[in-house]
Amino acid sequence: MNMAEAAALRLVCAERGWTEAAGPEDADLVLLHTCSVRATAEQRVFGRLGQYAALKKKRRSGGGRVALVLSGCMAARIGGEFKKQFPAIDYLMGPQERELFPRILETEERLFSSGTGEAAGTGAAAGTGAAAGTGAAAGTGAAAGTDRAFPAEKPVFSFAASHLEEGRFRSFLPIMHGCDNFCSYCIVPYVRGREVSRSPSAILDEIRLLAAGGVRELTLLGQNVNSYRWDAREEVTDFAGLLGLIAGELERLPGKPIGWVRFLSSHPKDLASEAIEVMASSPFFCRHLHLCVQHGSNRILAAMNRRYTREDYLDLVSRLLAAMPGLTLSTDILVGFPGETEEDLEETLDLMEKVRFLYAYMYHYNPREGTAAYGLEGRVGEKVKRERLARVIALQKKHTAFLLEGRIGRTETVLIEGISRKNADELVGRTERDEMVVLPGSASLIGSFAAVKFSSLSGNTLRGTLVQK
Repeated sequence: MNMAEAAALRLVCAERGWTEAAGPEDADLVLLHTCSVRATAEQRVFGRLGQYAALKKKRRSGGGRVALVLSGCMAARIGGEFKKQFPAIDYLMGPQERELFPRILETEERLFSSGTGEAAGTGAAAGTGAAAGTGAAAGTGAAAGTDRAFPAEKPVFSFAASHLEEGRFRSFLPIMHGCDNFCSYCIVPYVRGREVSRSPSAILDEIRLLAAGGVRELTLLGQNVNSYRWDAREEVTDFAGLLGLIAGELERLPGKPIGWVRFLSSHPKDLASEAIEVMASSPFFCRHLHLCVQHGSNRILAAMNRRYTREDYLDLVSRLLAAMPGLTLSTDILVGFPGETEEDLEETLDLMEKVRFLYAYMYHYNPREGTAAYGLEGRVGEKVKRERLARVIALQKKHTAFLLEGRIGRTETVLIEGISRKNADELVGRTERDEMVVLPGSASLIGSFAAVKFSSLSGNTLRGTLVQK
């Protein structure tokens, strides 16, 4: 989601004539778009802020200036406290306040044209829509130095019209925003807000735009795409209905330029049979699904407020595989949740053995202040968490190798994505099952679908050769 939002913000800059700088040292404006899902991500932002504060000080000493914008979930979660710790920040902009960004750019443009040395005011305060200090508010038309603020109404999330990145053949397409699940370990509902779905017409409009821009693969995005629901006076469109509309639109596009569609994230409790039927009936939907399980113990799943059991999850997996033979699955696994025992971990390992995920994002629990799990007793020690995580990782590596080795000798369609970073004479691509592939070939193939025969495995990457038609 952050990548899609960042692409939309870059488009706003381009529309106003801003160009991407070679690096921070050359920039007139630095935008940090942040994520609060992991504590480690937030720590990296704090480090970057220190660097940019030093950059601003250096630029100021030479008579220049640079504006610093902090956007995304951290701006919403921490808000004005950021300004106390990092006064170098000029603007704060939470996920619901993206509409302020053009006004921020307008203010900076006005300041540059007038030669003003500092940004007017202290920017948009997260969660209020008001300027946090004095000075000209972006987009109000007030002259620098006056005391005007952004409107103080509660911000409402709005979707950008386009998330197209020029030259990219794969594109993210947000269809909903926010989360109503309130898993006990998760900060997302508190910083993203409640669920908001995008209109089907706007989604289809953007699909046509992306197709015209050369996109070959779409990934539908949302904190919980399966709970998509658009209520119109005439009818209600749920996720299955949206998938049907998208498949129909892709079928009608001249030349059918977009060949594959993926989506994430999926919540197991909300993936309906109707959606599975639509996926199975259309060649556009990739035979891969990221289906977050988080844990294999019913006791821990209940404590996490996941609202399904391991039996529910395994039944869903069975139904998916029956409907779409050859489907690969990936997942998230969280170990070391408060109260987790050795028996709970064994249940997670057992579930992994039963499902055999192609890959998994595996991590151990870290308390997040503001979440329901923050005050839970029975926290697992760091040493034990690391040891349990290592066992989960080792088992997943075994499963990944087993599944990929079984693909050697097969010929599959691959979307060629670019040139390999490790070897300029090789191309890198991906199958609809979300398997990475490296092969020799011409750069002219980038952005096209090609038949590739897999010959060997290098780490977690298949190696192959082009099959001439």
